[in-house]
Amino acid sequence: MSNKKNPLFDVNLYDLLGISLEADVTEIRKAYRKQALSCHPDKNPDDIKAVERFHELSKALEILTDASARAAYDKVLKAKKAAELRTKQLDSKRQKLKADLEERERAAGVNSYTNRKSDEEVLQEQILRLRNEGSRLLEEEQQAMREHLKRNYVEPQLVPSKPEFDSTQHRIKIKWKSNQATDYTQEQLLQYLKKYGEVVGLVVNSKKPGRAMVELKTREACDMVLAYEKGNPANPLHFEWVKPPSSDKVEEQQHNVSASARDYENLVMRKLRQAEERKRLIEQMKKDDE
Repeated sequence: MSNKKNPLFDVNLYDLLGISLEADVTEIRKAYRKQALSCHPDKNPDDIKAVERFHELSKALEILTDASARAAYDKVLKAKKAAELRTKQLDSKRQKLKADLEERERAAGVNSYTNRKSDEEVLQEQILRLRNEGSRLLEEEQQAMREHLKRNYVEPQLVPSKPEFDSTQHRIKIKWKSNQATDYTQEQLLQYLKKYGEVVGLVVNSKKPGRAMVELKTREACDMVLAYEKGNPANPLHFEWVKPPSSDKVEEQQHNVSASARDYENLVMRKLRQAEERKRLIEQMKKDDE
C-alpha cells in the first residue's frame, strides 16, 4: 500500500459538514445537501475553491454514512486529537525530539506501537473499498441535487443554446486487449465512467472480447471520457464515437447564432476555464483514490 498520506486525513469531516460527532445519517445527509448546493460545480463553474469544497463534502458524506468507514475515521480522528493534546503539553525541545522520532519511524515504515496495520492504513482501505463499491447514498444525493438545480437554477446564457444532445445517436465504443489477468467487467467499466456523469447504458460485447459500448447522458461527459479516461494502465481503454456529433461551428451556422465579438470571447474563455478545471479535478480525484 502507498505511504502517501490522503489529504482527507488533515480535514475534520464533522467540522466540514458542521455537525456533531453523534450526528445520525439523516442529519449528515441534511447538512451535506445544504452545503453542497451552495458550492455545486454547476452553480460555480469558474470557482476552483467551490469545486474542491464540493469534492470534499461528497467524500465526507461517503465516509460518514458508511458504518465501517466512519468507525475507522473516528478512530483516526480520536488518535489525532489525543496526539495534539500530548504535543501541546510538551516543551519545545521535547516536541522536536518527538517529531524527529516519528519521522524516523515513518521513514522506516515502523508503527510506534504495534506491528498491526495503523489506523490510517485501515481508514485508507475503507476509502478504497468505497471507491470500488460506489456509494448508493452519495449517488442518490447528487442525483437529487442535479434535479433541484435543474428546477431552480438557470445559468445565464451569452448566446442561444444549441440543440439538446441526443445520447442515443452518439454512443461511444470502448476497446481493450482481452486477457484474464487485466480484463474488464461491466461493473469495473462503470466505476471508471460514472465519475464523468450519468451513464444511460453500458453493454459489454459477449461475442467479441475486449469490446463494449456506452451511452452517456451529456455531450460534456462524452468529451471528458474521450479526452481523459485511460482505465487501468496495465490494459488501457480506448474510446471513439460510434457516430460523432456535428461540429460546433456547423451547428452554430445551422441555427444562425449571432453574438457580439465581446460576448463570444467571454464565452470561449469561460469554456476553456471550465475544461481546464474539470481536467484538474479529475486528476485530483484519481490521486485521492490512489
